[in-house]
Amino acid sequence: MIAIDTSTWIAFLSGELGADADAADEALARGDVVIPPVVLTELMSDAKAARRLVGLFGQIPLLSVDDGYWQRAGLLRAKILARRLRARLADALIAQSCLDHGVSLLTRDADFRHFARHAGLKLVIAL
Repeated sequence: MIAIDTSTWIAFLSGELGADADAADEALARGDVVIPPVVLTELMSDAKAARRLVGLFGQIPLLSVDDGYWQRAGLLRAKILARRLRARLADALIAQSCLDHGVSLLTRDADFRHFARHAGLKLVIAL
């Protein structure tokens, strides 16, 4: 299973080219995609796109938020920030979802490299 980040979803749904968009297409074809809750929230925040996305995202399993998630996500973000590295709140929440479920993250957002390097997040592609 693989989680797809917002940056890759936006590129994929817009028809942009890239290794991550190709990998997303392949994972979708195999039925190997899951979605972190924060990614779903970010994507559904676009009022124009939300209606057409409901059907697609209704078919993709949503990662659960388990007990202690919010604390773990806060500690994860603190760990990255303590190194004076960029750790946006949404990125920390997405990274923690992936870490909790042992899934890799497909993204074109290079900020996730900090979570990979310092917390063990498995990245598939980071442009």
